[in-house]
Amino acid sequence: MPISEHAGKTLPAELLTDIPKLLAAYYKEVPDPAEAEQRISFGTSGHRGSSLARSFNERHILAVTQAICQYRKAAGIDGPLFMGIDTHALSVPAFETALEVLAANGVCVMIDSDSGYTPTPALSRAILAHNTGRTTGLADGILITPSHNPPSDGGYKYNPPSGGPAGPEITGQVQDLANEILKNGLAGVKRMQLAAALNANTTRRYDFAAEYVGGLAGVIDMDAIRGAGIKMGADPLGGAGVKYWEKIAELYGINLTVVNDAVDKSFAFMTADWDGKIRMDPSSPYAMRRLIGMKDNFDISFGCDTDYDRHGIVTRAGLLPPNHYLSAAIYYLFQNRPGWRADAAVGKTAVSSSMIDRVAAGLERRLCEVPVGFKWFVDGLLDGSLGFGGEESAGASFLGFYGGSWSTDKDGIIMALLSAEITARLGKDPAQLYKQLTEKYGEFFYRRQDAPATAAMKKLLKTLTPEQVKVKELAGEKIEAVLARAPANDEPIGGIKVITPGGWFAARPSGTEEVYKIYAESFRSEAHLARIFQEAEALIKSLPA
Repeated sequence: MPISEHAGKTLPAELLTDIPKLLAAYYKEVPDPAEAEQRISFGTSGHRGSSLARSFNERHILAVTQAICQYRKAAGIDGPLFMGIDTHALSVPAFETALEVLAANGVCVMIDSDSGYTPTPALSRAILAHNTGRTTGLADGILITPSHNPPSDGGYKYNPPSGGPAGPEITGQVQDLANEILKNGLAGVKRMQLAAALNANTTRRYDFAAEYVGGLAGVIDMDAIRGAGIKMGADPLGGAGVKYWEKIAELYGINLTVVNDAVDKSFAFMTADWDGKIRMDPSSPYAMRRLIGMKDNFDISFGCDTDYDRHGIVTRAGLLPPNHYLSAAIYYLFQNRPGWRADAAVGKTAVSSSMIDRVAAGLERRLCEVPVGFKWFVDGLLDGSLGFGGEESAGASFLGFYGGSWSTDKDGIIMALLSAEITARLGKDPAQLYKQLTEKYGEFFYRRQDAPATAAMKKLLKTLTPEQVKVKELAGEKIEAVLARAPANDEPIGGIKVITPGGWFAARPSGTEEVYKIYAESFRSEAHLARIFQEAEALIKSLPA
């Protein structure tokens, strides 16, 4: 798809999101439950939408929060519920609506002590810290965020007592119940006025930052970073962790500079992504243009998306592709965390680079390949059987030094700080470490791109079976396997993955746009990768309707 003329540039004022209009629509617009696009839909990490499209409005939040209250009661979850927000414009009104429902249902809600923003990993950490050693009174959480999505979007994520993203067995129940409530005109929704909810004895304050920042030395070698004097640059990208970097630098005495602490609901300071839309995507060279331009000012620099569950690492060579950093991080961690279980596995998604497979094999560690969605890593991170779990979209987390769980959700902060630890301990940055891996395991040529798709094509892709793929060759090589389910847990990957001796491609429909995503990798060359893409698109187009 074509690159926009605005990619990598700040947008003119007339192209920015109209925030007053967006906020007014949150309260004014009434979604039609008969329209699929206007119902509540939990994807890989919660419900997302825009008030302007009637897909994220007050009625959605009323319904889904009441559904969560009823789910908690049925599941016997009676501890506190930790709730936080990111910096998107729709997050504050959605937070207020949710609190009105939670308080009316008598739920004990823990909100930020400074009325500030809460990164996803800080919410996960709070849940785990509360639940450690308990069998009753377990906590869970809600985070109001659409992740890296554009400023016009809102999002709502639920994390059960495991601390990580809810699995389909939970989100399916909540989604169905919420849509039933929506369909019935919000019948059964309990609600109180905001002032009363804020002053309710069930609404309490919690210092998310103190718990999270204070525990970092248990998962990152902060002494090594400080001792080596690593010069770091952090770009908060206007997100929920904007105040965390200063707290981290002060507590641990490290040489870290925040390059921009602006918070702006229109995110006007951001450079636009490839399609001219603003996304706080730290894996995008267009969105990270400002920090990339500062690469020579620091030994290592990094940014995180709006809820801080994704990371972007900038070395003196530029922005490191996500798969490169995942591979380097895995290689380093499993040789520098002796407190982890000897059988702790390496977790990756089915669309991540095969370099990870080779690194895991070289480390003599079991590979755990799952569908897209961090929820598939939660149980392993919780019990220590998984040392690391990572997604090609630049989201990952890993265990503490002694093999205990740190965060069971994606953690952009520890992945960012790990890049500094690697640089301090090895005397080489993650890009240089990845170069070392290519010398050992070979070059890998990877790319992801979007292609237009009708609703019918998206439906077909999601339910495609290996038997429907009739071709026997891809890019001049025999097809060895066609997968519709992930090797590690036999769960559907929501599309197909076609594998040859020299590469692979995977195709999955987008959950929010009229496109499908093609991921492909060649172990041969860029030219071979281009051929894989060409034949993959032809294969998809040839499928029976």
